[in-house]
Amino acid sequence: MTKTTTNLLLMLITILAGTYFYITCCSECGASVEQEPPKEVATPIVPEATSYPFAFSDGDYAFNSNDNYNFNSSSSSILMPLAAGMEEGITSLKGFLETNAGKVINITGYYKSDEDNDSAYPNLGLARANAVKNHLVSKGISSSRMNTMGELMESMVPKENVYLGPISYGLSGESENAAEEMKALFDKINANPLTLYFNTAEASISLNAEQRQKVADISRYLDKMEGATANVVGHTDNTGVATTNMRLGLDRANFAKAYLMRNGISETKIKTSSKGQTAPIESNATEEGRSKNRRTVVTLNN
Repeated sequence: MTKTTTNLLLMLITILAGTYFYITCCSECGASVEQEPPKEVATPIVPEATSYPFAFSDGDYAFNSNDNYNFNSSSSSILMPLAAGMEEGITSLKGFLETNAGKVINITGYYKSDEDNDSAYPNLGLARANAVKNHLVSKGISSSRMNTMGELMESMVPKENVYLGPISYGLSGESENAAEEMKALFDKINANPLTLYFNTAEASISLNAEQRQKVADISRYLDKMEGATANVVGHTDNTGVATTNMRLGLDRANFAKAYLMRNGISETKIKTSSKGQTAPIESNATEEGRSKNRRTVVTLNN
């Protein structure tokens, strides 16, 4: 055997041996990989939606239903239609109040800090409570037998953007000092009435926090005092014609009335009128003075 042939034979043996070991080792590696368990994928935890019942009790009397008033996020409008069980509860509550003089239902609306409040009330919870109150009034329950409040409830979780029953209820006796409290509220409102300012020739409203609280106070007084009304008077500066300004003042008063009605105050409890440019509170010689004269003032009549 020549040297060249020997070298070729050794090369062939080396190649065959390498191929054998490659196949053997890779098969073992593949078997090892196949035996590894699959990695687990973490499933995101979705919090369960909160739900509050339509429930109230007093002594031996009690009513409890899982159904309640529902609201979209950032809204104080009740979602209709109501569940069938609600009618039974409303009828039960009405009967209890009719046979138990001196008892009132306390309605607390819940809200979250990340919700937008487009109502005229200081917070969305109070606006929701007032919406429930107005619905109960439509069912024959006197507004004087209801108190409304708002409470921040950050633990609420919506179901597809709907809050399920963000309202709680409690029955109690009317305050022993109710008459004195209403007299103090009346004096407070009329001493520092709700005043809304307008741009020239415009009738639009944007309330600050103090004005929203005044709307809540006015609504509470009108609810509690039978026969009480709100007096809404529109004013203008002296720009333009006096007769036109008289109409503009009335337009502003009626705009304020419509705004209050949209936020739950009964139309029958709101009286509108205009004084046009006849009752300025500042000089019309300056723009600052004229801006103070373009106003609508809301006071109470008892």
